[in-house]
Amino acid sequence: MFSGVYTALITPFKEDGSIDFDSYRALINNQIKEGITGLLPVGTTGESPTLSHEENLKVVEEAIKIADGKTPVVAGTGSNSTKEAVDMTLIAKSMGADASLQVAPYYNKPTQEGLYRHFMTIADKCDIPLLIYNIKGRSGVNIETDTLLRMAKHENIVGVKEASGDLAQMMDVIRNKPEGFSVMVGDDNIAFPFVALGGDGVVSVISNIIPRKMEKLVSLTKSGDIEEARKIHYEILPLCKGMFLETSPIPVKSALALMGICKEVYRLPLCEPMDSTREKLKTLLKESNLI
Repeated sequence: MFSGVYTALITPFKEDGSIDFDSYRALINNQIKEGITGLLPVGTTGESPTLSHEENLKVVEEAIKIADGKTPVVAGTGSNSTKEAVDMTLIAKSMGADASLQVAPYYNKPTQEGLYRHFMTIADKCDIPLLIYNIKGRSGVNIETDTLLRMAKHENIVGVKEASGDLAQMMDVIRNKPEGFSVMVGDDNIAFPFVALGGDGVVSVISNIIPRKMEKLVSLTKSGDIEEARKIHYEILPLCKGMFLETSPIPVKSALALMGICKEVYRLPLCEPMDSTREKLKTLLKESNLI
């Protein structure tokens, strides 16, 4: 089901900290105009930890409304509480979400069996395609390949967003996955080699800024035009790395603010970047002819 480029959308805020839906709509409309494959609201890039449940669902609902069937919407409704994940996913499904992103439970660090039961419970109770999100650096636990392949037998578990940072593990998943199971990478820096190795695409942070170029990178790689894809990879690599000068999504939101797309407002404990980071981002954006 998953292939190409899905943008992990930021959540813009107003100066008073409330959600800036005008900027959010403009961002999504530009994504659709630029030909993005899909949209992913309220992932980590969308500052999900500091959105209330009500805000989470409003952001998802707005994305569905704006997309209006023109591009799929994958709702970030995962949780480290299985019941909460089920409840939020069922509501997102009722709103018209095409699929759901389910992050590995964070902080409580379940065993592999606990991970298996968590995701299988959600899959059993929510008849909607699920994209499993493996990100050990934030969740504190890795979804081992054997565990993922056990889960992949469920008809509702249709893919994984692999952000473990372990390319060897990613290759094992690609090599052993069942037919029809999608493997997406969660790191823009390695989108090119990942897709060249047989991955299906990327859940992208940088595509908030350069959606069309990311689409071209993945498309060229999948079609076998490796030389042209490699050129784009090295062209955008400094900008991709710039998105992780500080904790994501601080740099991408700062860059979008420099581009006039949103305000540079975060919710604590995230805060604005250091002046030196902002200056580096400004230089990168100028070099990329984005400001």
